[in-house]
Amino acid sequence: MHALGERYFVAQHTYDPYNATLLGITEFDHLPGDPSRAASERAAAELDTVAQEAAALPEEDLDDAGRTDRDVLVALARGAADDARHALWAANASAKGYVSRQGLVFQAVPAMTVPDRAAAARYTSRLAGLGAMFVALGERYADEAAAGRVPTRMGVLHAVEQLEGYLALPLAEDPLLEPAHTATVAEASSLVAQSEDLVAQSVRPGMAALAEALRALLPVARDDEHVGISEVPGGTEGYVAAVARHTTTDLTPDEVHRIGLEELEGIRAEAAEIGDRLFGLRDFTAIATRLRDDPALRFRSSDEILAVAHDALARAEAVRDQYFPADDITDCAIEPINEVDAASSALGFYRPPAVDGSRPGTFCINASAPETHYRYEYEALTFHESVPGHHMQLAMAQRLDIPRYRRHLDVEACSFNEGWGLYSEQFADDAGLYSDDLSRLGMLSMRAVRACRLVVDTGMHAFGWSRERAVQFMLDNTATTDEHVRSEVDRYIAWPGQALAYMIGRREILRLRTGAQAALGDAFSIRDFHATVLGNGAVPLTVLADAVTRWQQRALTAA
Repeated sequence: MHALGERYFVAQHTYDPYNATLLGITEFDHLPGDPSRAASERAAAELDTVAQEAAALPEEDLDDAGRTDRDVLVALARGAADDARHALWAANASAKGYVSRQGLVFQAVPAMTVPDRAAAARYTSRLAGLGAMFVALGERYADEAAAGRVPTRMGVLHAVEQLEGYLALPLAEDPLLEPAHTATVAEASSLVAQSEDLVAQSVRPGMAALAEALRALLPVARDDEHVGISEVPGGTEGYVAAVARHTTTDLTPDEVHRIGLEELEGIRAEAAEIGDRLFGLRDFTAIATRLRDDPALRFRSSDEILAVAHDALARAEAVRDQYFPADDITDCAIEPINEVDAASSALGFYRPPAVDGSRPGTFCINASAPETHYRYEYEALTFHESVPGHHMQLAMAQRLDIPRYRRHLDVEACSFNEGWGLYSEQFADDAGLYSDDLSRLGMLSMRAVRACRLVVDTGMHAFGWSRERAVQFMLDNTATTDEHVRSEVDRYIAWPGQALAYMIGRREILRLRTGAQAALGDAFSIRDFHATVLGNGAVPLTVLADAVTRWQQRALTAA
């Protein structure tokens, strides 16, 4: 089992070394990544083999922990193999981090740390290969387009705009050089000079070549009426696989679509009660319009945004031991997203701590252009990304005595990770952590966005919705601005299926909690339930259900 887990870990992070960097795993930091079709095929073949060999392990040779390891590994390897095989990213040029190869570079490289010579060697090795990687990425897009798998025009334009923005920066301000400028090795000055030369002579010309390759695709790119991945050869099958991977369920696109519509009905009912108290309004459209258009509900300064986040985190930390395992986890840092990335960034994201302790777990928050951000959104966002959300969840996972292929999971266990984040927004309300009804209404507004994701993601990728139809559906059912809605929809276009993970994961965790409360009655402990949910790290939802069932049975026996 250990050997198979290591094979999965190496294959997955060799194929996607930037996600490893973002997870604080440094051993792949020297790799620039290989975006070629051959690399995708090699990864798919190796991951398929790992899944098959793990599934064939004799049941009688495994204890409960071994079965959990096996079940997680099979699910991860199968999902990753499908992801590499279908390579939907290659038919979806984009500037979005996590999903686009260029976006991953711009997100991960500035997060690298250089505390010693080995780290410096990894950093310069990656820089040395980045120029060729960008060129190869342009070639991959061209190869896919020649096979009929053309990207969207909108995605191409965003990708080119991002590249041009980086190329326009003075070399001294290039974010890719941040690790050199903050290096603590004795040879820091020579590292800066070497890195600047690599970026100027290799990386930037590679970026320019990628931008040119992308521009060449504009005449054949898909228009806004045909943004769904099912529009390209193999896209329908790829989307079904993406839904399975990101939700870790066997739900069909049609079932997911219907769940989204049902969730929206419930959200409207809850919003009516709070809206009546707060504004004297019960109609959802009227409430959403007030939230969207009232200038008094927007921030005046970046400092105000950061203060809301710090205050919400402090309230959550004050009661953490009351509801969650009393693990001594590291503090969560809060830092603003840099100005260059903020324009194309979400409201915020969580960056896990480095395994070696060189970088703390950090809630990266979009505090730029504060007048465009709403006061009511940032408490729920903070609970989602920090405590009790991703910071607590991932910091605890890194301390568990489990194989490392399970300890460092992000997109591979999206339904658990993002389900926990959205569950954390809800539990913060259960625990009375929101400061007022406005922030509670913000929580519901953000939940409505997640419910809409189930509808519009499947709508575009399975049912042929246009970009504009998806935008209008979200405007009709959320308090989100037109600009933010379009950014959200563009993310769903670029990353088919990922947006489904939040609500599907939340529903499953709540279902398991409700079932445990009904079964255990007075013997139910919310701390023990949370300890069980978090105690195995990020796992597929089917594996989570098995773990909760076993805990329930033990609790019933002990009662």
